[in-house]
Amino acid sequence: MYLENLVFDARDPQVVGRFWEAVVGGERLTDEPAGLETRLTVEGGPVLDLCFQRVQEPSPAPPRLHLDLAGGSRQDEEVDRLLGLGARRLDIGQGDVPWVVLADPEGNPFCVMEDRAEYTGSGPVAALPLDSADTDRDAEFWTWLTGWTEVSGSAPRSLRHPSLRGPLLELVPELDPKGATKNRIHLDIRLEQGDDPEALTAGITERGGRELHPAWGQLPWRLHADPSGNEFCVLPARS
Repeated sequence: MYLENLVFDARDPQVVGRFWEAVVGGERLTDEPAGLETRLTVEGGPVLDLCFQRVQEPSPAPPRLHLDLAGGSRQDEEVDRLLGLGARRLDIGQGDVPWVVLADPEGNPFCVMEDRAEYTGSGPVAALPLDSADTDRDAEFWTWLTGWTEVSGSAPRSLRHPSLRGPLLELVPELDPKGATKNRIHLDIRLEQGDDPEALTAGITERGGRELHPAWGQLPWRLHADPSGNEFCVLPARS
């Protein structure tokens, strides 16, 4: 199994998806009324698909997963480029910090980061910070689930693709416990041939996660939550 998708809930997936495709230099995969998908390929590292799915109303709750973009020595130029693509500046009470907080066309916050050695080789997305009630516990959970390896970083615990390229998955202390509202952005895990979905579900439960059963009808994937309540999907193996 491996981490495959970064999924956004969106009122207008075409607007949001085309924005992010331009941001990361993605390769268009699908563009349909129900959603848009674009592929981010990090040379020598992971392939992540950014998926934008239509929902009637994305969650108004503060995001528990967001994107940090690599700004580095060209941070100011990158901010100007993103503003030109349709981003806007956002004040979330960050104060005087070396990174710049922006929002995408539907208000999803993201950051343009200053130069940090830990982001070397990340590609356009430097990090994926994920809120955690227990960063040590959740780092172990996501290491097992994704096969990513622990690396040093600014967050209490950081994981990275085994190639040591691509974005960091950063476990950061949550400000508030996870509520009942679904996260606007979540991760998808893809099974590989030979993976046992029932054994995976059992392993998730043993490690503090749980399977969720929303009333969405019959779906080809299964919805779970990590030990801090963050939703993620487990997709079937490709035929």
